[in-house]
Amino acid sequence: TFPILPLVPALTLAMEPLDIVYTKESPDKRISMNCRARGNPAPTYRWRRDNWEIKLLELPTDHYSLVGGNLIINNPDEKKHAGTYVCVAKNIYGTVISKEAKVKFGFLEEFPDEERDPVTVKQGQGAVLICDPPKRWPYEVTFQWIFNEFPRFLHPDKRRFVSQSTGNLYISKVEESDAGNYSCYVFNPQIGKGVYSKFISLIPIEELPERKYKSDLVVKFPDTTAMLNYNVTLECFALGNPAPHIVWRKIGATDLPASAEVSMGGALLHLYNVQYEDASGYECEAINQKWQDWHQAWLYVEAAPEWAVTINNTQKDVGSEHTMSCVANGKPTPYIRWLKDGELKFSSLTFDDSGMYQCIAENYWGIIYASAELRVIACAPTFEFNPVKKYLLGANNGRVVIECKPRAAPRPKFTWTKGKEVLFNNSRISIMFDGSLEILNATRNDEGLYTCFAENDKGKANSSGILTITEATQITVAPEDTVAMVGDEVRLQCQASYDPSLDVTFIWSLDFRVIDLYLEWKHYQRVMDQENSGELKIMNVQIAHEGRYTCTAQTVVDNVTASADLKVKGRPGPPGGVRVEEIRDTSVKLVWNRGADHGNPVLGYTIQTRDFYALTKDDWRVASTSPTALNGMAVMADVVDLYPWMQYEFRVYATNEFGDGEASVPSIKIKTWDAVPVVAPTNVGGYGGKDGELVVTWTPVKPQFFYGKKFGYVVAFKPHDGSDWWYETISDPETRRYVHRDSSFGVTSDDFQVREFQVKVKTFNIKGDGPYSLTTTVYYPRDVPSESPTDVYARPVSSHEALVWWLPVMDTGTGLQQYIDGYQVKYWRKYDDTEPGANRIFVPATANQTRLENMRPDSHYLIEVRAYNGAGVGPPSEHCEMFTKRAPPSVAPRMWRYISWTGKWLYVWWDHIPYNWFGNESFPLYYKVMFRKTGYITGPIYMTGWHFMDFPMPQVGDYEINSSGPGKASFLRPTLNLAAVLLLALCIMGLET
Repeated sequence: TFPILPLVPALTLAMEPLDIVYTKESPDKRISMNCRARGNPAPTYRWRRDNWEIKLLELPTDHYSLVGGNLIINNPDEKKHAGTYVCVAKNIYGTVISKEAKVKFGFLEEFPDEERDPVTVKQGQGAVLICDPPKRWPYEVTFQWIFNEFPRFLHPDKRRFVSQSTGNLYISKVEESDAGNYSCYVFNPQIGKGVYSKFISLIPIEELPERKYKSDLVVKFPDTTAMLNYNVTLECFALGNPAPHIVWRKIGATDLPASAEVSMGGALLHLYNVQYEDASGYECEAINQKWQDWHQAWLYVEAAPEWAVTINNTQKDVGSEHTMSCVANGKPTPYIRWLKDGELKFSSLTFDDSGMYQCIAENYWGIIYASAELRVIACAPTFEFNPVKKYLLGANNGRVVIECKPRAAPRPKFTWTKGKEVLFNNSRISIMFDGSLEILNATRNDEGLYTCFAENDKGKANSSGILTITEATQITVAPEDTVAMVGDEVRLQCQASYDPSLDVTFIWSLDFRVIDLYLEWKHYQRVMDQENSGELKIMNVQIAHEGRYTCTAQTVVDNVTASADLKVKGRPGPPGGVRVEEIRDTSVKLVWNRGADHGNPVLGYTIQTRDFYALTKDDWRVASTSPTALNGMAVMADVVDLYPWMQYEFRVYATNEFGDGEASVPSIKIKTWDAVPVVAPTNVGGYGGKDGELVVTWTPVKPQFFYGKKFGYVVAFKPHDGSDWWYETISDPETRRYVHRDSSFGVTSDDFQVREFQVKVKTFNIKGDGPYSLTTTVYYPRDVPSESPTDVYARPVSSHEALVWWLPVMDTGTGLQQYIDGYQVKYWRKYDDTEPGANRIFVPATANQTRLENMRPDSHYLIEVRAYNGAGVGPPSEHCEMFTKRAPPSVAPRMWRYISWTGKWLYVWWDHIPYNWFGNESFPLYYKVMFRKTGYITGPIYMTGWHFMDFPMPQVGDYEINSSGPGKASFLRPTLNLAAVLLLALCIMGLET
C-alpha cells in the first residue's frame, strides 16, 4: 500500500430514522421519519415500507410526502402505515441504506366496568389483590395501587409489594390498618396514558390470638434473558406471619455481583449494567420464624450486534487485491450480509468496483449497519506528499533504513542509486518490498547521496537524501545485580559513550515498565553528579521495587540497553490459591500455595477466619489448627473448633524473621455442615401469674450456636411433687418466654404460700436435640404480697441522685419473709409531678436498696416502695420524703500559672468564685486542683488519667483547700514536662464537682 490523498467519502448517512410509537390521541396527527445524507453531488432519497418502495413521485397520496430526505405520514392509519421503514440515499458514486425503523401504534384499553368482589382475610394471614390489567401496547407499563381515593397511592414496603410483572398487590400479613378500598392503576409512559380499575374492598377479620404463618413464596421470578449493558430486575415476595425476610444469592458464588442492589424490603434484586459474567442461577429465600421457602431460576445474558471489525473508506490501486472484512460480536452470534449499492458483489478490483459498500449484522436483539466507500484509482508516481528525507543519520555498525513511499497506482518498480552507482541486492544492501532501502553493518563508506526511482505504466519520479554515519552509542558502566533490605537506599549505575554531535537520554524501566521519575519521586531519583551518567537512586526500597531494571541510553540515531536484577529482602508475600477442599461440621481442610519468601525462609503460617457475624470487614480472628503450629513448609492444615452450620471465609499469612507478611486473598465463602446443638439456654426462670398462668423465661441461644436449620426450644415443667413432665415445643429461635395456662396450677389450700414448679429448657434443630439447662424452681404464689416494706429511708447523694433503703416484706403471722419476685420503687416531685407519671425502678427480691437517678436539683421528692410477685403488686409503703441537693457551681474559677526558670516549680493561683446567697446553687466548700501528664522530657508522648494534687507539694494525692484559703498553690515535679501540663481548678460542693 502506498501513500494516497485523504479520502473524503462521496456519500454518508448523517441522520437515520428511529422507531416510533404513535397514538391516536397525538395532537400532531402525523409521523415524521428523519433521514439525511451528506454527499457531493447531493443525493436523492427513496423510502421503503416492508421491502416495498413507496411511490412518492409516481403515485402521490394524501398520506405520504417527502421534505428533504424526511418522510412525513399525515393522518396515520394503523392498517396502512404500521410496518418497517428504511431510507435509501443515492448519488452518482453509489447508494446507502439506513437502518430499519418500526412504526407501531400504541394503545391502552380501559378496565372493564364490572364491580370487583371484596377480599376477606384473617389478620395475620397473607392476601393477594389481582390487578388483571387490560390490553396495551407497548407492553411495558408501571403498576401502582390507589388506597381509598385518588391520588392516594400505596407505598410498598417490606410487608406490601406491587409486582411490576403482573400488577398484583401482595400483602405478606394483613393488619387492621389495611382495611379499605384498593384500585389498580396502570400507566403507559410511552403514550402518556393511565387507567384504573374498579375498587376492591379488603376486609380484615380479627383473630385472637393472632396466629403465625409459615413463609410462602407467591412471587417467583422466571428464567430471564437480559441484554448486555442493560438493567434487569428480578422479583421475589412471600406471604407469612411474621413478615418473611428475603435473602438473595447467586448460585456458585459467595456474593451477589458488585452492581447488584436489593430494594423494596428484599423483594427486588436489581442488576445494573449486566455483563456476561452475571449469567448464572439466582436464588431467593424467604425466612420467618415458622418456615424457610426458596426458589431458583436462571438469568441468561445476550447482546445485540456490536462491531469488532468494520469497514472503512478506502482507496485501492486498479488491478490490486482487496478484502473487505466485517466481524460482529453478539449473542446469539450475528448473521452478516453484504450490500454494494444495494446488492451483494465480490470481484477483482476494477474501476467498476468503486462505490458504496454496506455490511449488515443482525440477530434477535437488533441490527447494525456499517458503510464505507471503495475508490479504485490509477496515477503516476509522485513524491509531492512524502519525499525521501533530505538528511539521514545512521549508527556505525548499525542497521539503516531509508524509506521510499511515493503515491502511485498501480504499485511502481523501485530502483536505488548511490551517487551515480546503481544499487543491487547483496548481503548488506537490499531493496524492501515497500521500496525502502536497508543497509546492514553500516560504515563511514556508506555515507553519500541516495536516490529512489519509482516507475509504473502511468509515469515515473525520484527523490534523494544524504546519509551521514555517526558513532554508535555504547554502555560503558552497566548496572549490577543487587540485594537490598526493605528500607535501604540502592544506587544502580549506568554510563554511556555516544557521538559528540548528538544528545543522549537515559530511560529506566522495571520489568519492561518505564519508570516515571516525576510521578514516582518518593522512591526514584536520577543522580546527575557525573557527565554521561544516568545513575538511578532508589530510596526506601520496598518489596514492590524488586525486579529487573533496564537502563536504555538513547539518541536520535540508535539506543542500547543493559539490565540488572534487584532482590529485596523483607516480609514474605501473600500465599496464593487459598481454598477449602473438605468441609465438616466443626472443621475444614484448607490448602494454599506458598508465596514469595523475599530472601528469607518462611518460619510459619497463620490461618485467620471471618464468620457471618463478623462486625466489620477487618474482623479477622486467628483460627485453631491441626497441627497447632504450621511450619514454613506447610501447604495445608485442618482448621478446627469451628461452629457447625456457620458461613466462613479463610485467609493465610506467612511469617519470617522480618515479621508477618501480607495476608492472602480470602477464600470463597463456605458453610460448615450442621450438627446437633450443644449449648443450652441460660438464665432459666419464671413466675406464676393469674388464673393458672405459669410463665417460663430464659435467655435465647445466640444464632452462632443454632448449629442447623429449624432451630427451636423444648420447655419442660412439672409440679415439684409431681413425677411426670409436661413438654412444649417452641419453633421461634428468638422466643424468650413461654406462658402455660392451666387452672389446676393455682395455689390450693394444701399449699402454704406458694406452689413450686420445676422447669428446664433445651434446644433442638433438624439434626436432633441438645442438652437441657439446669433445672430451676419457679414459685406460683397464692396471692399478691399482703405486706408492704417498712422503714423506708433515703438520703441525697448529689443534685441528681439519691440512695434509698427499706426492710424486707415479712408475714405478720409467721414472722417469715413472704415470697416475692422483687420490689417496685416509685419516686416523684411532691408539688410538681403526679403519681401516675412517677419514675419506676424494679429491684430483685434479694436487694433492699437502690440508687435513684435523673432527679431534679433542689427538689422535694416522695418515695414509695411496694413488693410484687407473679400475681401482682402489693400494698405501698409509707411515703418517704427527701430533698435533693442544690446544683453545683456553674462558674469555673479564674486561674493563672507561673513556671520557674528551672522548670521544676509550677505556681498556680485563682480567684474565688462569687456566691449568690439567694440563688439555687450550693455553697462552695473547697477547691481542688486537677492535672494530667501529657508527656515526658526524655521519652515519647504518653496520655494518662487525671491526677488530683494536694497542697503543699510535691506529693501526689488528693488535696483540698478550704474556700477561705489563700487561693494559690505551688508544687515540684522534677521529671514532669511542665510545658505540657494541663491544669484545671474545680469548685467542689460536698462530693459533687
